[in-house]
Amino acid sequence: MKAPNVARLASALVALLLAVSAHAADADFQQVLAPSGKLRAALYPGTPTSVVDTKEAQPRGVGYELGRALASKLGVPYEPVIYAKNSEVLEAVKTGKADVAFTNASPARQKEMDFGPAYLLIELGYLVPANSAVKTSADVDEKGRKIGVTANSTSDATLSRTLKNAEVVRAPTVGAGAEMLAAGKIDAFATNKATLFKMAEKVPGSHVLSDRWGEEHHAIARPHGRDQGADFINAFTKEALASGLVKDAMDRAGLKGAIPATP
Repeated sequence: MKAPNVARLASALVALLLAVSAHAADADFQQVLAPSGKLRAALYPGTPTSVVDTKEAQPRGVGYELGRALASKLGVPYEPVIYAKNSEVLEAVKTGKADVAFTNASPARQKEMDFGPAYLLIELGYLVPANSAVKTSADVDEKGRKIGVTANSTSDATLSRTLKNAEVVRAPTVGAGAEMLAAGKIDAFATNKATLFKMAEKVPGSHVLSDRWGEEHHAIARPHGRDQGADFINAFTKEALASGLVKDAMDRAGLKGAIPATP
């Protein structure tokens, strides 16, 4: 009778040690990824890749929902921090004022912050007004044409370099870009198609061109110097994809022109 009791005691001790070890590991990840005791997620409104509308009772957006799930996984309170511009989101992560953001992992941004694996693939395209002479992406780069972009965005960096004839016009926000297009101040607006489809709702008669000029790979960004949290972010991203969390968040936000990355 004693041997089984000893075996059960040993088994319970092993389980306790594993639990203590796991708790310590979680505490380590909390300290690295959420040093303030809360997960500060940098978001900007008006796009389903981040957060659609902060005034909603239950905000929708892939970034918003991933941030909430990540905070829960870490065991810390969730603190969404809303910025007016995407450039402010990037600056917050770069300077450590935010712990995570959910954005395109471009080569330029990888120099200023660290990224986990991609969870979302989005085509880059153009939104044009009704009766536009711009029928495909090949029609964009012509003299006299004005192409809108969000200042300091991936589209800004890329098209400022590759467009040789058209003028790149910078808008402070996506909303401002939609207003410029509606007012005829620009001939097209360039960004990821997920955002373009949302913008089209605010510009009657506008449409997103069917072809593309590039692709974004969205991933969870974190400030440099938090490398010890990389494994946690990688595992979380894989789990979010495998569980359907990313796809469900896309559907709730009405995200178009995008697909979940392969786990």
